Amino acid sequence: MSEARAKARTEPGESRFAQGFALFAECLLTGVWIAVAALPLVTYPAAFAAGARHLGRRLAHESGGWRKFVADFRAAVRRGWLVGVAGWVALTVVWIDVRAVRDGLPGGPLVGAVGVLALIGAAVAGLRAAAVWRPGASWRSLLARAGRRTVLDPAGSFLLVGGLAVVVCSAWFSAPLAVAALGAVAAAAVAVEERHRRR
Repeated sequence: MSEARAKARTEPGESRFAQGFALFAECLLTGVWIAVAALPLVTYPAAFAAGARHLGRRLAHESGGWRKFVADFRAAVRRGWLVGVAGWVALTVVWIDVRAVRDGLPGGPLVGAVGVLALIGAAVAGLRAAAVWRPGASWRSLLARAGRRTVLDPAGSFLLVGGLAVVVCSAWFSAPLAVAALGAVAAAAVAVEERHRRR
């Protein structure tokens, strides 16, 4: 991968600005692909995994495209849909906690805060797991290791929290902006995992 990147840097005819803009455009396109693949609602982990694999190939200057994205998505969704269901269950539990806080449950603010923080941590671990997913990998194993990295690499985790916040704020203002931001979050997850791997 590093050899391919070094070769790409030395190839004439394309400036760093052009390469950066091409990567930005690829992130936007990947965000659309992720959004479409996540429409069944329980397939969002597989959609992010396929998007991260696509962007990883783009960064390594390998061939890719829609067909490889779909192939990765099909491989990831075989067990990834269970992760998607677990995510929705966790969101429902936190929503119930927040409702209990609003209804004045004793100790509610603490329970609500812990629930929200746990949900954010789980979302970050899910992104980190999706960023390193490979065909045949166990989601359970990926999530366990990603959970440890989420705690041991707070800088990378906070970066992903910021990315998720951008998606939420974008969705609040305009849904198409959130769709485009999904690709940027996938790219951020790939970059965070690559940074952690090189440490």
